[in-house]
Amino acid sequence: MKNLPILLLTALVLGACGDKSAEPGAATAELRPALTVELVVPRTEDWPRTLTANGNVAAWQEAVIGAEVAGYRIAEVLVDVGSKVRKGQPLARIDASTVASEVAEAKAAVAELEASVAEARGNAQRAVELQARGFYSQQMNTQYQTAEQGAAARLSAARARLQAAELRLARTSVLAPDDGVVSARSATVGSLTQAGQELFRLIRGGRLEWRAEVPSADLAGLRTGMPVRIAAPGGATVEGKVRSVAPSVDAGSRNGIVYVDLAPDDAVRAGMFARGEFLLAAAPARTVPEGALVLREGFAYVFRLDGEAQVAQTKVALGRRQDGRVEIVDGLPDGARVVAAGAGFLADGDRVRVTNATPAVPAATVGAAK
Repeated sequence: MKNLPILLLTALVLGACGDKSAEPGAATAELRPALTVELVVPRTEDWPRTLTANGNVAAWQEAVIGAEVAGYRIAEVLVDVGSKVRKGQPLARIDASTVASEVAEAKAAVAELEASVAEARGNAQRAVELQARGFYSQQMNTQYQTAEQGAAARLSAARARLQAAELRLARTSVLAPDDGVVSARSATVGSLTQAGQELFRLIRGGRLEWRAEVPSADLAGLRTGMPVRIAAPGGATVEGKVRSVAPSVDAGSRNGIVYVDLAPDDAVRAGMFARGEFLLAAAPARTVPEGALVLREGFAYVFRLDGEAQVAQTKVALGRRQDGRVEIVDGLPDGARVVAAGAGFLADGDRVRVTNATPAVPAATVGAAK
């Protein structure tokens, strides 16, 4: 009877601390889903493989234009930077008054010598006739023939000087050597032209090219005519085609230059730095929506259905991206079904409520072309 109070106290404590898992709400709270989700099955699509590179936009060919006559004053500048010009169009005019006087002087000299030649020719003909009659000696005849030849030679020299003066006169107009766009101008009215002085720069044909720096290991996969997409600084996309691949690589960087002809577009300018993609041959890509990805601690994850209503966090390796979908290169088992959106609110092992009845896809059919 002495132990009866102790036994009663023990029974009361055990009753108060009984198994609470038997309460009706305990099991319900433990099995409550963390999120209502929709599942998707990865699908395989033919996506173009791309090679990304960086490089500078430059003029295809840039012509340096200067005056062909030196020591003359520039009288008029007809174009400015950005002007589109045609072949043979005047860019600037040089004061031609001095050259015009030189042409007039040369023409007068030619006219004078033409008269001298006519006179010498007549004298030579008469000397031949008079020698035949015995009035002139052979020496006299030779002197008249030599005089005619000398006059003819002086006339040829005068005509050459006239031609040179006329050529200088024609060159007082600085002309565009080809169609293109003026990219630089240093010509100013009133300045004197100098030999070798640059007056204008012209982008021939208005053609631009992208000079991409590509690692030497990737050069073998590039071919002439391969399509290229350039991302302009303003966000626009410019199309292009590979024109040539440099036959050598830089010994320091181990990169080779690939020259890409760009389509005419105001979004790019010579001197810009741009990033672009070479569009290689298409290859199958196993893809999921971008919303299915979760980035944690620098790695990419998806949540796949594991069992009836539980998800497992799965680390994956990513590849190409296109139109809101991303390629899964590795890490996702065949036949997996993944959470399409809202995966960032889940944790590994959470229970979920599935809203769609997406069936599991057998391994043999996963990645079928759409």
